Amino acid sequence: MTKKQARQSAIRDLVSAHVVASQEELRQLLLARGMDVTQATLSRDVHDIGLARVSAEEGVRYMLPGSLAEDDDNPLLANLLPQLFSRISGVGELIVLHTVRSGAQPIAEAIDQEEFDEVLGTIAGDDTILIVTKSAEARVQLTQRLLELAGEV
Repeated sequence: MTKKQARQSAIRDLVSAHVVASQEELRQLLLARGMDVTQATLSRDVHDIGLARVSAEEGVRYMLPGSLAEDDDNPLLANLLPQLFSRISGVGELIVLHTVRSGAQPIAEAIDQEEFDEVLGTIAGDDTILIVTKSAEARVQLTQRLLELAGEV
């Protein structure tokens, strides 16, 4: 295992076991494990892992996308979208959904898991998702559904 892999594995363990509200707090936890990392390295690791900074009962915290599991009543997208959504726009068959920083990957994954009939595919960056739909009408329908799930309507 490389140094980077070991560090990212430790980050996953720490975020799973602790309420980590900031990168500085995460850096201190890594330091306690003997891993002294710079802010830039830690920021890259957080991005590479796809950690999402979400609001939880205990406050804002970093979470692994897989740990944002579905509860019995709401699918993953319904849990994530209200916390990570920023804005949405579109044209033709294309939707551009903006999220908070590091929110695009978990949202795109959740959209893919939903298997919406309107969606041909998604491409996610750090805070922006491109959603390709089957038609302009499908874009309008999906945009409305996403706004409802985000609590914007």
